[in-house]
Amino acid sequence: MQALPTRLLGSLLLLVLFLPVAASASDSALVGIVSWIYDGDTIKVEPQGKVRLLGIDAPESESGPRDDFYLRRGLKQSQLREAARQAKTWLRQNLKGRQVRLVLDRTKRDKYDRLLAYVYLDDGRLINRVLLEKGLATVFRRFDFSLKEEFLAAEAAAKAQRVGLWQSLD
Repeated sequence: MQALPTRLLGSLLLLVLFLPVAASASDSALVGIVSWIYDGDTIKVEPQGKVRLLGIDAPESESGPRDDFYLRRGLKQSQLREAARQAKTWLRQNLKGRQVRLVLDRTKRDKYDRLLAYVYLDDGRLINRVLLEKGLATVFRRFDFSLKEEFLAAEAAAKAQRVGLWQSLD
């Protein structure tokens, strides 16, 4: 049996070692600049496109059928509109023009073809969780995702501290 030339063997070894690392890193995390804030849970990240913050749901700026979830929890329409405004404003002030890291979970896109992601700032803050802690969003309960238990705890803490949406519960 003839031995492989050292150069070829070295190249093959590098390929075997680094190919899986490069593939997994590109599959789970993306980087981009926030160029637009649509609402309290949807942003635009260049060059990735429209991104839905995974695992959270912020109230809409106008009343509609999605309000039922909040109304059943004792919240009022006026609280929902104010929280929607505050969430969008907070995202605009803290994300617009900044670089973010997007970490994907099991489901990569929603039915509207938006990328579903955990959004991290360079200081390590997870924006999805920050909005829950500030009471400006609730946990999206319909689907499973990796950080669901952590997010439910953050929402419960915000509710106990009566911040954001939860500040004037009866």
